[in-house]
Amino acid sequence: MDRPALEVADVFRRYGEAYRQEHAGSLSRDQLRVMTAIERCRTATLGGHVEQCDQCQHQRIAYNSCRNRHCTKCQSLARAEWIEDRQAELLNTQYFHVVFTVPEEIAAIGYQNKEVVYDILFRATSETLRTIAADPKHLGAEIGFFAVLHTWGQNLMFHPHLHCVVPGGGLSPDGTRWISCRQGFFLSVRVLSRLFRHLFLEYLEKAFDAGQLQFFSALKELQERSAFLGYLNRTRTREWVVYAKKPFAGPQQVLDYVGRYTHRVAISNNRLLNIDEGEVQFRYKDYRDGGQQKTMTLSADEFIRRFLLHVLTEGFHRIRYYGFLGNRYRKEKLQQCRQLLGMAETAAVEKCDQDYRDRYEALTGSSLSACPVCKKGRMIVVGTIDPFPSPRSDTS
Repeated sequence: MDRPALEVADVFRRYGEAYRQEHAGSLSRDQLRVMTAIERCRTATLGGHVEQCDQCQHQRIAYNSCRNRHCTKCQSLARAEWIEDRQAELLNTQYFHVVFTVPEEIAAIGYQNKEVVYDILFRATSETLRTIAADPKHLGAEIGFFAVLHTWGQNLMFHPHLHCVVPGGGLSPDGTRWISCRQGFFLSVRVLSRLFRHLFLEYLEKAFDAGQLQFFSALKELQERSAFLGYLNRTRTREWVVYAKKPFAGPQQVLDYVGRYTHRVAISNNRLLNIDEGEVQFRYKDYRDGGQQKTMTLSADEFIRRFLLHVLTEGFHRIRYYGFLGNRYRKEKLQQCRQLLGMAETAAVEKCDQDYRDRYEALTGSSLSACPVCKKGRMIVVGTIDPFPSPRSDTS
């Protein structure tokens, strides 16, 4: 696979140090770590190895990856391994993709209180789906699903939302039947939207009363409870955006499609068009204009600022599992679902201690070891390169 001509790493290597100096007081440790990791990724700083073709003797140097989850170059293997793990969890039923997002006023609070608001987003979304699905007037079943947090729009601006992938049915309350939803229809998005709005605002108000929210700059006045409640009231009568995309064609298409969401970062390298004279140019889809492909040009400073908006704190889980896919009872619940759906038992996948290149090829079908010159041989490691000392300690 050909590498893109331009990479996000090029922006950070060229303009990152000036950005650090200009914004030294406002950058978090997590943001500094991400910047440093991306700059060092696949460079001599991290060390690497020398490979030689076993046929034509061509040699190349392969530097080590940073493996940071925000790096545009380090997600392929993680994505492939995640898809492999989910393969055994697929059920022979419809699957739906439901997206939950929040109004701009709430996103503004989230911008200043990211981790608290992200947790509320997960909690309100999961309770909404499970509550409405359990109601006999709608489905009357215990459902299972996973949710993936995205915090960006195509223009890299702050836009927190959850992508939820839900099998089209669930377990009856007594666990003896599989209850399927109607063909092509999961749950009413209007009903989901209103409960989601109610729960989210309720949890946000509780977070305020518990002293978990901080406000500054344009939102400083919200430190007063009356002003905060008045601000929330602007959103109480508005329809919040919850939408269900067209059902997947089949269970296998779920992973092929969702794999593009689970380990995505704010912008991929192949969207970059130009990096020059202190500016970054990239492609984006303008969904307010029918999804038209457009070009955006930002100063390097603004591009880096927007990219860093989406850095998550270390240890924060951006993929979470609920209902019968919840981690605690997943194995038992999935076995119960498969039996009720008349599915054959699936053999457990044994994890083998493979070299990462062999593992990548086994999972994706793409080879990292094929010789780029003769196309016949395989690249074999014939030497190692020690990491090159770096004076910066931002990753500590």
